[in-house]
Amino acid sequence: MCAVCVALIGLALLLDFLTGEVIPAGTPGARPGSGFAVLTGVLSLAFPTVGALIASRLPANPIGWIFCGMGLLYTAGRFTGAYADYALNENFAFPGGEYVAWFSSCLWFAGLTLGVFLVLLFPDGRLPSRWWRLVAWAALLGVALAIIGFGFMPDYLIVTHPYVENPFPVMGVIGGLTTYELFGASRFLGMTLLLTSSLAALFSLFVRLHHTRGNERQQIKWFLFGAVPLTVFLGLFELSLIITNLTYDFLTYDFLIRMADIVSCRCTSPLAGQALNAVQLVAVLALLFIPIFTYIAILRHRLYDIDVVINRTLVYGSLSACVVLIYVLAVIALGALFQAQGNIAVSLLATGLVAVLFQPLRSRLQRGVNRLMYGERDEPYAVISRLGRRLESTLAPDTVLPTLVETIAQALKLPFTAILLKEGEGFRTAAAYGSPRGEPETLPLVYQREEIGRLVLSPRAPGEGFSHADRVLLEDLARQAEVAVHAVRLTSDLQHSRERLVATREEERRRLRRDLHDGLGAQLAGLNVQAGTLRRLIPRDPDAAEELVVELREELHSAIVDIRRLVYDLRPPALDDLGLVESLRQLAERYGSKDEPLSVLVEAPEKLPDLPAAVEVAVYRITQEALTNVVRHARARTCVVLLVVNDDVTLEIVDDGVGIPAERSAGVGLTSMHERASELGGICIVEPVRKGGTKVLVRLPLPKE
Repeated sequence: MCAVCVALIGLALLLDFLTGEVIPAGTPGARPGSGFAVLTGVLSLAFPTVGALIASRLPANPIGWIFCGMGLLYTAGRFTGAYADYALNENFAFPGGEYVAWFSSCLWFAGLTLGVFLVLLFPDGRLPSRWWRLVAWAALLGVALAIIGFGFMPDYLIVTHPYVENPFPVMGVIGGLTTYELFGASRFLGMTLLLTSSLAALFSLFVRLHHTRGNERQQIKWFLFGAVPLTVFLGLFELSLIITNLTYDFLTYDFLIRMADIVSCRCTSPLAGQALNAVQLVAVLALLFIPIFTYIAILRHRLYDIDVVINRTLVYGSLSACVVLIYVLAVIALGALFQAQGNIAVSLLATGLVAVLFQPLRSRLQRGVNRLMYGERDEPYAVISRLGRRLESTLAPDTVLPTLVETIAQALKLPFTAILLKEGEGFRTAAAYGSPRGEPETLPLVYQREEIGRLVLSPRAPGEGFSHADRVLLEDLARQAEVAVHAVRLTSDLQHSRERLVATREEERRRLRRDLHDGLGAQLAGLNVQAGTLRRLIPRDPDAAEELVVELREELHSAIVDIRRLVYDLRPPALDDLGLVESLRQLAERYGSKDEPLSVLVEAPEKLPDLPAAVEVAVYRITQEALTNVVRHARARTCVVLLVVNDDVTLEIVDDGVGIPAERSAGVGLTSMHERASELGGICIVEPVRKGGTKVLVRLPLPKE
């Protein structure tokens, strides 16, 4: 159908150029100039092109077929009208000019019905409700009555060819009415129904617009840009025909006939003829812009999912038009410059100019279309720069990932983008933009050889996939996302660490309060009672007093032990009494195996710089926990504790035991060691030794002065 339309419009333009002036300019029915004829001819091909795109992708949707049908009717009307003009005015050897002119007018009326159906069914191919069927039937009945009334009216000039009389007049009496009255009533009623159904169809679009949201609402808005002027100016044209036919068919008084002549523009006033021609031309232009605005709705709001086909069509269609235009302008300019019209050298120069400009022009058009359809995928540095600026202006940490996915989706015009963060063995959605469509693709986010998340992307259309250019840009964006996700994770971990520190501090305070109040406090209260009893017993019963003194000393000893335990839990006393190195050596002497001896060697400088209290406690506790694990699990004979202090504190504990099992789970001791190191911003690595045994490596940073 599309190919037939191209052939028909080409033949119509050829016949238009071969035909001279048929009707003087400024009078009703005058043909437009050659420039306007070419413009409307090229624009008319938008109907079958858009229709073919839609119908080939969604054959069940009638919108594509209606566009194809309207294009076929329009181009067939243009061809038959041009043929009739040529046959009746230029070459009388061409037969059937008046019959083709009659057929051409019928095609124009049939096209009006398809226009009503298009407005009624856009965009999903379904009526808003079943009550709108009345409008569709009214349009069908109206076009049938109009064709009958205009096609068989005796002594009537054809609408599209006012200089041709009707070749099929029917004269006589039918059902008690003359054919003048019968066909006059038929065309009056038919045009009235067509006008009413057109206005009702336009109203249905506003009803759809009121009840829809999202992309469909934007699609209808674009379609209204063409539907409103089309309905208005076609309505004016139909109204002029209704008034003309009403006065001409039914009012027979002389002054009313003269009024009818004025209304129908049959008088010689050029202003009236120009006004009617202007209405017709604007109506035709509005009709031809309908597929263009539908094309924009498809392109900008992803209607019917035919973006890939549209990209190719838009690039090569624009390229073809530019090449033809450059060639024509070059031929005209060079011909005027060298005064050599029709010279083959001029044509060769113009062809060479087109060949030189072809590739740069194609590249520029492709970039423009890609930017329109695929966003900024061909400008990766611009996307990354804009992403950096947006992340820089993002103050709240919880808005970093939403900003990231929104920027990626908008830059590449993707329907859905999401970032998943790794939590344990699974992933959770941290930020998402849009709604998923089709089969999504996943890119891993890796930071320092560790997968920290995933970037989930939906293709622009189901089954389309990503091109090489898309993937190159996505890889660059994924690197930026990895840094952002790592920063967000660090911020989240820092917040959780603060919460754990606060919770741990409060738990420790509660434990100390419980121990002091329930344990040590009760002991001291009991000692106070015993001291009062002892005071009363000393003068009266020395023996009982002596026994009470023994009990009192035992209670005091128990209280002292509890106090020391509480103090030791807060900070090992040996650190204050002996220092870190001697405390480690004293700790090493206490560990040993009952079955076979364990030798623990501490290698550390004799004099250490002043270390923060938290670092000393962490080194002591980690060493204590590591030696405990060696005694319980390693079955080792020797263990070396190495302490080095430079820019940071390095603690290394190596044993020659059985090593770490292949399948092991981190117990309380290992977890405690890792937590103590991470609380100070350090690391704790537990790994097997190549020659057998286990090594614990701890690095703790020192505060900068």
